[in-house]
Amino acid sequence: MTVEHPVAPVPAGDQTRIHDIGYRSYDGPRLGRGYARRSLYSQSLRGAYGLGRSVKSKVLPMLLFVVMCVPAAIMVAVAVFTKAKDLPLDYTRYAIVMQAVISLYVASQAPQSVSRDLRFKTVPLYFSRPIETSDYVLAKYAALASALFALTAAPLLVLYVGALLAKLDFGDQTQGFAQGLLAVALLSVLFAGIGLVIAALTPRRGFGIAAVIAVLTISYGAVSTLQAIADVQDSANVIPWVGLFSPITLIDGVQSAFLGATSSFPGGVGPSHGQGVVYVLAVLGLSAACYGLLMRRYRKAGL
Repeated sequence: MTVEHPVAPVPAGDQTRIHDIGYRSYDGPRLGRGYARRSLYSQSLRGAYGLGRSVKSKVLPMLLFVVMCVPAAIMVAVAVFTKAKDLPLDYTRYAIVMQAVISLYVASQAPQSVSRDLRFKTVPLYFSRPIETSDYVLAKYAALASALFALTAAPLLVLYVGALLAKLDFGDQTQGFAQGLLAVALLSVLFAGIGLVIAALTPRRGFGIAAVIAVLTISYGAVSTLQAIADVQDSANVIPWVGLFSPITLIDGVQSAFLGATSSFPGGVGPSHGQGVVYVLAVLGLSAACYGLLMRRYRKAGL
């Protein structure tokens, strides 16, 4: 005969058990927000050129980098072998001429920088660490701006070194090189902000690429068309004001007003110094607005 022993009831408040499975707590240094921000910046900058990622991810950014530099190398070769007195193209004009390549780079890398975090909902994981919304936005913004600056400054460096090898005037070339660097620095900040804001609106990378290309190309096409119409109708005073409505013409206006660049506006009519101040304020204001919009977007995305 089997005797069953009664099982004592488990109290309602004693349903959990803690098991020691050998994990040790972390006793090392806490590196804090600064380290996290620098790490995110470094990772994003490397990712903008496919470094640390698959070979497929490296193809397009590296190809665009080469495409940006090859024309500069050809110009240098022509200047050296023909013993030219000056470069075929001014430093400040190079980025304007190569704007299609720059726009394609922004369209391809801005979504890569932010869309995957939104698509796979990893943004809240960033904010679970000692990192704030401003840290995330600043790191992403600075990384893409730095990548764009590398893309646009590298061919200028090729031109500068080639000009010195061709024994062109050192003072003139150094001044032109410095002006070109300042222009592409402004371009990098402006284009990075616009690209990131558009890309952050959708977690779909394809939609982000198409939207960035559409905004940059359609705005330039519309502004160029309106400027051409104003030129035909002898309304030259309207041309500089129309240039405020496209990112690339904004940069063109700033450098033609203050950096001695030749304007690409119809008839070569660039903004005056007074209008140039408006251009500078527009570039700075638009860049600040992009940062503010990114902050607002990621305050919601981080929930």
